[in-house]
Amino acid sequence: MIRIPLLERVGAVVLAAAVGAAGLLSAAPAQAATDDVTWTVRTASNALGDDRTNYAYTLNPGAHLDDGIVVANRGTEPVELEVYAADGYTTSTGALDLKVAGEQSVGVGAWVSVPQTHVSVAAGQTVEVPFSVDVPANATPGDYAGGVVTSLTVADTSANVNVDRRLGIRTGIRVGGDLAPALAIDDLAVRWDGGVIPFLFGDATVHYRLHNTGNVSLSADETDAVTGPFGAARAEATPEAAAPTLLPGDAWERDVRLPAVAAMGVLFASVTATPVVTDAAGSTSTLDPLVASTMGWAVPWPLLLVVALIVAAVVFGPRLLVNRRRRRQQAEDARVAAAVERTLAEQHRERALVD
Repeated sequence: MIRIPLLERVGAVVLAAAVGAAGLLSAAPAQAATDDVTWTVRTASNALGDDRTNYAYTLNPGAHLDDGIVVANRGTEPVELEVYAADGYTTSTGALDLKVAGEQSVGVGAWVSVPQTHVSVAAGQTVEVPFSVDVPANATPGDYAGGVVTSLTVADTSANVNVDRRLGIRTGIRVGGDLAPALAIDDLAVRWDGGVIPFLFGDATVHYRLHNTGNVSLSADETDAVTGPFGAARAEATPEAAAPTLLPGDAWERDVRLPAVAAMGVLFASVTATPVVTDAAGSTSTLDPLVASTMGWAVPWPLLLVVALIVAAVVFGPRLLVNRRRRRQQAEDARVAAAVERTLAEQHRERALVD
């Protein structure tokens, strides 16, 4: 059995989803499969190929073809499986996942028909399940992704839920017509956190969203940069992880950190993304680079506070000192005047007693 994520361009994949009274509770990656998965799947050998790693079709609107999925039971007990097709989508981690049974599909999941939706496979036996692909006559040109899935629901008494073990094969359909690959960079923003030494440098984080606005699956090579005013102190970074392959209409967010960016007050950030398109034969080509930019702030607030305190001390310090001296002198004059007044009053009383 091949236990690998759907994101890879490979054959069989394992998906696990726990379903309880509240609906879908979790979706585990392929590596989370347990001994409940005792079967394997592979593509059928026919005129379309003998050793395919997945289903990849290039069809025109209105086209029809027949294919099949082979299920092998490697366990010691028979397995009762549901077989269906589902649309794919890009997750927040960049992996390709499939809709669960019951969720509405409008592409691959709607165009792939499996007449035998339930199959029983005896221990040690292999069964081929046929299916057909019918592309609607009004289908929009472009790429569609999904999968043909086998599913086994088992009870998890410890958690009081039913666990849906899914094992499927990735299915891609490219509908002929005018292909228009396009990529957009949305929600671009930059922030500066001040760093360990807030008076001098900090970390800048560039946030953006890659959005496939065309009708062809694509990826992108990216370079992120930040500069100060007039292009000063330019810093560049290439994301450590490559962008995933995005299906048409899908979007994916990322944050790229650039360390040791000087506190220059104003910060300009730019993202250069070069779309990468893979054709039906597996060859890649690049489109013209796309550039987006924005502005943020890299203000060393602690340093400004210190400078403000120094300026205030310089400007208002002498005045405060003069006022303090004046108040002291006034207090001293008042004290002396009061003492003189008391002395004169005592002398006046003494004269009155003598008279």
